[in-house]
Amino acid sequence: MARNGPESTAGARLIRVGSRSSELAMIQSETIVAALKKLHPELEVQITTMKTIGDKILDKPLPAIGQTNLFTKELETALAGGQIDLIVHSLKDLPTTIAPEMKVAVIFKRDKSTDAVVLHSKHKGKRLQELPSGSVVGTSSLRRIAQLKRICPDLVFKSVRGNLNTRMKKLDESGEYDALVLATAGLERLGWLDRIDQELDSSECMYAVGQGALAVETRASDDSTNALLEQLNDMESVLCCAAERSFLHSLSGGCSVPVGVFSEVRDSELFLEGAVFSLNGSEMIKSSAGVRLPTGYAEKSVAFWLSQGEQLGKELGAELLAKGASPILAKAKEESEIGRD
Repeated sequence: MARNGPESTAGARLIRVGSRSSELAMIQSETIVAALKKLHPELEVQITTMKTIGDKILDKPLPAIGQTNLFTKELETALAGGQIDLIVHSLKDLPTTIAPEMKVAVIFKRDKSTDAVVLHSKHKGKRLQELPSGSVVGTSSLRRIAQLKRICPDLVFKSVRGNLNTRMKKLDESGEYDALVLATAGLERLGWLDRIDQELDSSECMYAVGQGALAVETRASDDSTNALLEQLNDMESVLCCAAERSFLHSLSGGCSVPVGVFSEVRDSELFLEGAVFSLNGSEMIKSSAGVRLPTGYAEKSVAFWLSQGEQLGKELGAELLAKGASPILAKAKEESEIGRD
């Protein structure tokens, strides 16, 4: 049965948004709220913030914590309990398997999906490949480490945790790091494009599944909220991100295994490239696939876009498994779990 949703004291429809509490998370939530209110100016919106497991445990690399829902669990509990109506996520933080009573209602127009290098001031003007041997690069991403070891074998990679503001302060002030590798989109949303010293293309570092995209998670049964949100979906972003998430799901991957992707819609074709890596970057299995989209695909339903993407991702995942990805993934997962306790 459709829900009418809560009402404010003035009788207007009230939408309650759940968000992580960092500055970046709030900017992302406010982006979705602004887009929603542009479509439905009569709505009242309330943002509720909370800290997740990933925000609270900062003394361990992400894979060592041992959960896939590090940045979503507390928010999803509030959503399931009816305390909020929707959650705004960085899509890359949202596991590819969510509870059956939940729904990814929106994949918003994607920002840049690439990774970026931010250098300490003493290295300004250089590229990552030009840093002195032994330079320390901060990142908690196994995907980034595995790929960058292939092109920069003499660099040292060290975990760095905390929100973007915290990580940038550690780079500038701690003396521990010569550079950071971060998502370009996060830096752009915070207005820090001038801090980017190098943007890595996919030949250097394939990006994370869903990177650069914002997603809105709702209760699947909340028909009225889902109807309000549907127009926020961006066709190309839905196609590409659905393909990427299906690919990762078919590999049973998460933050504990190095998996990289590249996707785009070009000349009426959905193209997806995916790869799995060993933790030290010495092994890689990579392949690509595409599907021709029918005439008028842009006018078709969100469900159609999802189905096209999901099928392509599933096929590419099966191809990599057939080429021998399973042993690499299993070994990477095993190695990443060492020292978890």
